[in-house]
Amino acid sequence: MKSKNSIISTIIIFALALSLIPSCSKESKDKIVVKGSTTVLPITQKAAEAFYEKYKIVISLSGTGSGDGIKSLIDGSCDIANSSREMHPEEWALAKRKGEIIKEVAIAFDMIVPIVHPSNPVSSLTLHQLKAIYEGSVKNWKDVGGNDATIVVISRDSSSGTFEVWESKVMKHVEVRKDALLQASNGAILQTVSQNPKAIGYVGFGYINDKVKPLYVNTVEPTIENGKTGKYPIARKLYMYVNEVKIKPAAQTFIDFMLSPEGQAIVKEAGFIPIKE
Repeated sequence: MKSKNSIISTIIIFALALSLIPSCSKESKDKIVVKGSTTVLPITQKAAEAFYEKYKIVISLSGTGSGDGIKSLIDGSCDIANSSREMHPEEWALAKRKGEIIKEVAIAFDMIVPIVHPSNPVSSLTLHQLKAIYEGSVKNWKDVGGNDATIVVISRDSSSGTFEVWESKVMKHVEVRKDALLQASNGAILQTVSQNPKAIGYVGFGYINDKVKPLYVNTVEPTIENGKTGKYPIARKLYMYVNEVKIKPAAQTFIDFMLSPEGQAIVKEAGFIPIKE
């Protein structure tokens, strides 16, 4: 498979100039380090801005994939792990062996939505058709109601929580075709598909914009209501994981903020589905 080696790493530091902050040492102590899912990244970015305005606590945020975030939480190099999938049994087991107590917090609902170029006449695919395209048994758009053109398959790398959910719900653990173009983030897939009329990819619901065309799956439209009720076939929850053995008071405050009405409003503003109304 072709792979992009670049890792999306967005570092966000919300702080005023040193001359304006006499209590910098306290802010350094309270700084929250968040790593993980690129799907959860836009939610956390918006929340971090509002959180800093309210509490004046610095947040360092990296989008390097769900697996990396969970690994970092277990080894103690971050305070919160963003994840677009549930932790694996082996990850829970590793944490237990290390004496860590990991807590799972669902913060939003999401859907993984297949996308194509706006010029593509295809508007709906079944799960069976998606699997056939991604495993390589269907290679031409005309075989699924489109133009006579070779399908360019865009997928996520294996460290992605989004890929793991896609692999489970769509691929049924069948390997993605060897010539798939692997991307490191939702944003990279969005950009690639928006520039290629023959391409198909998949992204979190909150990433969809007018530069791509979201597809119905099994005739079900990707809407907030269909995601919330589970009617949409590729729905999931988004998580933040914390280590209850080592959690900082500031990190717990941020988790509480995410579940508050203000935090859930930010989830909706970011284009995702609140876990709480």
